[in-house]
Amino acid sequence: MNKKKLLYTIIFCITAFSSIKSSDKRKISYEEAIQIALGESYMVNYYKEEIDATRFSYLYTKSEFKPLLNFNLFTPSWSEELAQISQVDGLPVYNSVGSIQAGGNLNFTYVLPTGGNFAFSSRMYWENYKTTLSQMDYKEMERDQVYSRFALSFNQPVFTANLLKENMKVAELDYKKSTCYFTRVQMDIVYDVTSGFYEVYQLAYEHQTNQDRLANSKEALRITRLKQETGNLPEGDLLIAEITMAQDEARVMESQGKLDAAKDEFKLLIGIELHKEIELEAEMEFEALVVDIQLAIEEALRNRMEIEENNLDIQLQEIEVKRAKRKREFKGDISAYYDFTGLSTRDGGSVGQLVSSSFENMRDRPSNRGIALTLSYPIADWGRAKNQVRREQVRLKQRKLNLENTQRTIEREIREIVRTVYEAEKRFRINQRNREVALQSYRISQLRFENGDMTSQELAIEQERLSQVQLSYIGSYITYRLAVANLNRKTMYDFENKRSYLLERQNNISDNKTDFNK
Repeated sequence: MNKKKLLYTIIFCITAFSSIKSSDKRKISYEEAIQIALGESYMVNYYKEEIDATRFSYLYTKSEFKPLLNFNLFTPSWSEELAQISQVDGLPVYNSVGSIQAGGNLNFTYVLPTGGNFAFSSRMYWENYKTTLSQMDYKEMERDQVYSRFALSFNQPVFTANLLKENMKVAELDYKKSTCYFTRVQMDIVYDVTSGFYEVYQLAYEHQTNQDRLANSKEALRITRLKQETGNLPEGDLLIAEITMAQDEARVMESQGKLDAAKDEFKLLIGIELHKEIELEAEMEFEALVVDIQLAIEEALRNRMEIEENNLDIQLQEIEVKRAKRKREFKGDISAYYDFTGLSTRDGGSVGQLVSSSFENMRDRPSNRGIALTLSYPIADWGRAKNQVRREQVRLKQRKLNLENTQRTIEREIREIVRTVYEAEKRFRINQRNREVALQSYRISQLRFENGDMTSQELAIEQERLSQVQLSYIGSYITYRLAVANLNRKTMYDFENKRSYLLERQNNISDNKTDFNK
């Protein structure tokens, strides 16, 4: 009685554990797998960081048009060294000179939209200056003084391009290229997830097929043993049935291992923790897809990121051509400055008195000022600039050729993909019908085997034929699904739901621009 209770307890625990384990299994549909991958996968997160890097690069270039305020202190700055003092009527002498300074600089630069700048700077420091006179028995002399300076300056390049705007344009084009590439990465991830999803689904289907095959072989073995006990079956048939069942058991174990490995790889792809159990759900039935090949080509030529990237490359190269041409252009620069400088002339006193003295000297001392117009033109460089321009122009032609070739390649690619979709759909329908016929044929073979009209070896051959038909069925289904996913990826258009991904991409870009201008 106790043994029975113990046996029931063990069975109950095993059943409960199995139910808990199955309840922890997460069921994931195809659409859910796509959403998880686009939010959690390594590739998406990596390229999100990459697009942020180019965005910050653009913002850095854009910020160069904004004012700049710098402040630095030197507290203290000390030095002692030997200095050569020249004499008019004799040889030079060498005195030891030393100083200690404490002060700072303040610089404010306002960048003009024209590419020039207007700057205000100030410098003030206290200095203890000391010298040792070698010709006066190394007599030491020292003095405290304060230096003050306030300056205004202006600089403006003329007769040339605004380099700040040009650099900002380059950074903006680079940012747009990164957004295009990120969109391509997302579409590639969708296709990779589709491929991984249906690979796992196919292996799960194969594993279930092998389990059904094992169940059939076990049933065939049971019937074979019953027939042998009644003496209606040769001994060799029992041995064949046992070998068939053993082979089917091996197939089940092998398919289980492949399925587990594929699940781990898929979880890594979409960004799910490896210890979590998953089960993929997919619908085998679908409506026949009608694809207008001309619409597919037009959508691809309008939406494909490679074309937009080629256009951006052309714009970037046009800037390089302009830069090369500027090597031989007439350039100018206007600069001006106006500053007040004061040096304390008071012999001794406190720091406050020295500062006041430096301001008094600033009022008495004439201001420093100046203005200059600098013009430059390279007279002869023996072909350097000309060859550089030609090199950049050739590269521009290459970029345009790349664009034309990309457009033709895309059109050929779309035509081939559309043909593949139609062929895969027809092949699936044929295999679907073959599977139904094969299932009916195998049921008839089972009845013939039970009635003794078929040997176990013949039944095993029918079982093998059924398994091959089932594998062809699931294989053709996966091929069709991948062909449709590839069509969506290459056109950025969902032909099943008849919607374009272009609007979604534009919304994402507009959302990025909101952060972009912060």
